[in-house]
Amino acid sequence: MRAEAPIVAVQAQAYTIPTDVPESDGTLEWSSTTMVLARVRGAGLEGLGYTYADTATAALIRDKLAPLHIGRDAWAIGARWIDMTRAVRNLGRTGICSMAISAVDCALWDLKGKLIGASLVDLLGASRDGVEAYGSGGFTSYSLARLERQLSGWAREGLHAVKMKVGRDPIQDTVRVAKARQAIGNEVALFVDANGAYTDAQALTQAERFGEHCVAWFEEPVSSDHLESLRLLRERRPGGMAIAAGEYGYDLFYFRRMLQAGAVDVIQADATRCGGVTGFMAAASVAESFGIPISSHCAPALHAALCCAAHNAVHLEWFHDHVRIEQSIFDGVPAVHDGLIAPDRTRPGLGIELRERDAQRLCA
Repeated sequence: MRAEAPIVAVQAQAYTIPTDVPESDGTLEWSSTTMVLARVRGAGLEGLGYTYADTATAALIRDKLAPLHIGRDAWAIGARWIDMTRAVRNLGRTGICSMAISAVDCALWDLKGKLIGASLVDLLGASRDGVEAYGSGGFTSYSLARLERQLSGWAREGLHAVKMKVGRDPIQDTVRVAKARQAIGNEVALFVDANGAYTDAQALTQAERFGEHCVAWFEEPVSSDHLESLRLLRERRPGGMAIAAGEYGYDLFYFRRMLQAGAVDVIQADATRCGGVTGFMAAASVAESFGIPISSHCAPALHAALCCAAHNAVHLEWFHDHVRIEQSIFDGVPAVHDGLIAPDRTRPGLGIELRERDAQRLCA
């Protein structure tokens, strides 16, 4: 018989951490990243969950979501998830609300693992011991030298694929892609991410140009809101190039619409946005029902267990900013070995613990 585990506290705190250098992609520029950390306590233990979002997300957790949990059963994660999604009805289910729910849901799953003494991947049921990781960065703000150094560094470390940002200047993008291919050689897969910056015509032209350099993955060539355009790109892309999107999915309806439209070869999901562990695993199941693989977006320490559990997961994004943050403030972050990342199954839950002093030291 399981022990009682009423929730006694839910807290949230935001940490805004400067990037190592200014960064940009096809549509945005930034110089810091904000992590919102949720803590859920029950039965003398604490579960951690997090999202990369605005500081307002922490306020929403404290003011709106935390009161729903006090005195409620920590084991009943499904019920807690339903409570949260219903509570934000008049605030809007997507965006900040979904990211707040995601952080708390992840903390609940981490707490459950600690209550049982089992890793998250074993709670969910492992489909594999490790998952492919691809290096992700190559920001448009980088000089060619820095771009080549970062991507070639990942290749030397054994990653089998790397991703760079494009979308600022179509002509210069082609030059940068050519330089990236030279830097990593022919054995490492090259991915590009336009963050929806191109028009339909530009994206079609760029797909052909990138195909000359064996680009294997074209992420958000146009806005993810333009499903017909994504499908057009998918129909006309060069052989061997996958069209990917989905990182802005906050609920299952988003993923289902994208899949029904035949818009992608691989769908992306982000557990820090789409409803936590609960939402990610549901998104993976929806994608599987369409015969489409799933790839996780960012937050690698969080997604390692999820991608090892999801039947149709193909790889995990080893995103420069989040790798740097997670390794700097958490103990227990899994590392990449021979291109694979595997959760430490000797550590319960997510397997991570916050180093509070380090987190505060890094903040802006």
